[in-house]
Amino acid sequence: MTPSPGPPLAEFTLKAIVTGIVLGIVFGAANAYLGLRVGLTVSASIPAAVLTVAVFQALRLRGTILEANLSQTVASASTSLATGTIFTIPALFLWGMAPPYWQVVVLAFLGALLGLSAMIPLRRLLIVREHRELPYPEGTACAAVLRATAAGPAKASGSAWIFRGIAVGAAVKVAITLLYLAPGELSAALPVLPKAELALEVAPALIAVGYILGFRQSAVCVAGALISAVVIIPLIAWLGTGLSAPLYPETQRLVTEMDAGAIWSKYVRYIGAGAVAVAGILTVLRGLPAMYSAFTAVARGARAGEVGGWGNTARADRGPSRVHAGEIDPADRDLPGTFVIGGIVTVVLVAGLVPGVFAGEMSVAQRAVLACGVGVFGVLFVAVAARIVGLVGVSSQPTSGIALVTLLGTASVFAANGWTTPDARAAVLTVGTIVAIAASKAGDISQDLKTGWLVGATPARQQLGQVIGAAFACWAVAATVLLLGHAYEFGSAEIPAPQAMLMKTIVEGVLAGSLPWDLVLTGAGLSIGAMLCGVSGLAFAIGVYLPLAAMAPLYVGGCVRALVERQGPTPEGQSDPGILAASGLVAGEGLAGVVIAALVGGGIAPKALEPAVSGPAGQLVSLLVVLAVCAFLLRSATPRRASASSPAG
Repeated sequence: MTPSPGPPLAEFTLKAIVTGIVLGIVFGAANAYLGLRVGLTVSASIPAAVLTVAVFQALRLRGTILEANLSQTVASASTSLATGTIFTIPALFLWGMAPPYWQVVVLAFLGALLGLSAMIPLRRLLIVREHRELPYPEGTACAAVLRATAAGPAKASGSAWIFRGIAVGAAVKVAITLLYLAPGELSAALPVLPKAELALEVAPALIAVGYILGFRQSAVCVAGALISAVVIIPLIAWLGTGLSAPLYPETQRLVTEMDAGAIWSKYVRYIGAGAVAVAGILTVLRGLPAMYSAFTAVARGARAGEVGGWGNTARADRGPSRVHAGEIDPADRDLPGTFVIGGIVTVVLVAGLVPGVFAGEMSVAQRAVLACGVGVFGVLFVAVAARIVGLVGVSSQPTSGIALVTLLGTASVFAANGWTTPDARAAVLTVGTIVAIAASKAGDISQDLKTGWLVGATPARQQLGQVIGAAFACWAVAATVLLLGHAYEFGSAEIPAPQAMLMKTIVEGVLAGSLPWDLVLTGAGLSIGAMLCGVSGLAFAIGVYLPLAAMAPLYVGGCVRALVERQGPTPEGQSDPGILAASGLVAGEGLAGVVIAALVGGGIAPKALEPAVSGPAGQLVSLLVVLAVCAFLLRSATPRRASASSPAG
């Protein structure tokens, strides 16, 4: 006789929801800060899962694997909100149209609701039926971490490295940016090459991101930055020595009168914009077969009654289950179809009918076009994103390309109708906000649903958890972006906001017809060449677009990861403590950066001071700080890997 299944495990509980909300606010603020610094965000799922177990243990609360999964689902909702918001909102500041707090909150939540609503009907097809074809790497890894941490405190001991990382990241940020104990950047001019400089920012979060990305990806990023710093800038400086008039698009100064930063701002910025735009668009085009197959599969599944997911299915190839294999599981259900249809319709109607949702003053006809752009591009790219991340993961999701295609499409319609005022370009930009968040949200919830499928969670509860997480995280993400925008200047060395600067450049160029196409197409050629060489076009293009000082720490972190991996793999069934420590560094520096921005914005702390230790001594101190952060990452990951690679007995 087959034994009857045990009682259902606790899942949707108050402690899981509250823990997820708190962690979501923390990682939402940290990711918004990180994205404005370097244009990248990191997934919060695995750190949130480990931290949930650590919090439960610290408070002596008994928790189940399903509660931990629900908590990380709620917490991870913040990542997608940060990704879409940082891509667009800073450009409004640069146009002198800083949005009110409520508007950013509404845009963020509308994007999250659209992404979640449009993804729910695809769950059964992408997560269940195509389980073997679409691995969803982050979701599968998070499920393994949950199983390991659920095994007991011994296997969850790596969580301590997150807290240590938070402490180290915050301490370095405070020492460099608030106390000004040492320079925040290492730099050296190169001989022979005119105006060529090597630079490295003292940023634990960026070193940590390089560790998370790994050696190859971080090397591709720094390769693009090196081409800008030691090839393009010196070449422009050399060619400019013989010119007696300003070189377009600069109209005032000669090239010989410009330093490396000015050359980057006037010339390399457009080359980088072209590189990122073409890499993003080509990435989307490469995903068209997957998009087409996704829609045709959805259509076939709809005719067969397999898409929609509001019924039940038998469990197969799953993790812990509460019923026997082959039986119908009442827990395998989604939020109802009324939520899906209502969510999409609500987003489109609110966007089109409520004045003030889009930036600027819009007519009824203009709001109708904008609402159509949100609905069409949003639903389209949700399907694309949900399918693509199943193969390549969230870190390789082409959000930049999705946002660019949305902006180009909407801006072209506006330009054709002669709507080219400052209000019009601001409104077009906020369409990109909603669509970018929706696509990013689709990728995030897809990974979470994959994790839930593997550990036996209830999809409807995860989806409701994502709604709750987004409802709270949108306030934290909006507050972080606006706080940094008022404390610093977007586009400056402190907060470069690279993705928003790119979107601003594209929208301005399309509506005004003033893009320097020779420079843009030069960047396009660089991206195409990189992709033909088999490397990530987007990673390379981001390197071309960003200063070397911001990319070099990524490479340092990637080198540390390479050293760690030479000592052996992570033990089976355990989370990588190095990744956890790196996540802590990101969270620590991000939170400290937000607090410092509040102090600067409130006039309590100065924006910048001369470092206490400057000159060669200051450079040495900064170098020692970088080495100390690297040593911390090595220390976090080495013991377990070394023990895993040593022979037994």
